[in-house]
Amino acid sequence: MKNILVPVGSSENSGSNLQYAIDLAKAIDANVYVVSVFQELSKVAGLSKVNAILKEETEQHLDEVVSKVDHKGVSVIAHPIKGEVLEGINRVNKQVPIDLMVLAPRSNSIKEEVFLGKTSGKLLKHTNIPILVVPEGAVFSEPKTMLMAFKNGNFEKDYMLEPVHKFVNYFQTQVHMLHVETPESTEELMQVTENLKALQTSYTVAENATTFQAVLEHFQHFHPDMLCVVRRRRGFFKKLWEKNEIMKREFHTSKPLLVLPVQE
Repeated sequence: MKNILVPVGSSENSGSNLQYAIDLAKAIDANVYVVSVFQELSKVAGLSKVNAILKEETEQHLDEVVSKVDHKGVSVIAHPIKGEVLEGINRVNKQVPIDLMVLAPRSNSIKEEVFLGKTSGKLLKHTNIPILVVPEGAVFSEPKTMLMAFKNGNFEKDYMLEPVHKFVNYFQTQVHMLHVETPESTEELMQVTENLKALQTSYTVAENATTFQAVLEHFQHFHPDMLCVVRRRRGFFKKLWEKNEIMKREFHTSKPLLVLPVQE
């Protein structure tokens, strides 16, 4: 986990979210890339000067955010990105392979009832980069316990589990596995690959209608420092995939949420 990406919006939480990423990067010897997206206007309409101003304002905003955090010796590289946020992040990932993206739940939203804003929700839903959603105002601390919930125990590709490996190796994080058996589960889904077994501190099988319900039921029992789920196309966020914005009444957590990539 060498490269951590932090998208910055207009939220007042941008600074604390970046500081969290820097503190994590310091602990695991990683670099931090900070980006902010701006939309170019049509050059056909003679708006090139306006576009230059938009880029300059974005650069100034990035400089302001970066100047207010303690770099702690970590390489922090800031860049404005033109275009749509999803396409821009994917361009960055092609140039600099991103191992983890640290997101604030709400980059711009001021609605208190929102857990995951439209921008963060879109990135979580449409990218396949491992994502760590950090609660607003959270200060980094080593995660000593992690609750990892999944329905499908088959992790055929080791890269899917790489972020979990890093937390275990660097912080000796105890990983409590919650394997959820639902009415849709098959014998194949209930199998567990060896690479997953190698990470477990404890293993529990829960019978619930969904992985989401299992997490709600068992979260307090484990009292984890971090929650980990898998971005399968019909997985933990199955009921929430229809839209990017996720309301607190639908789901929220006061702990960092690690979302692993879907197996391609």
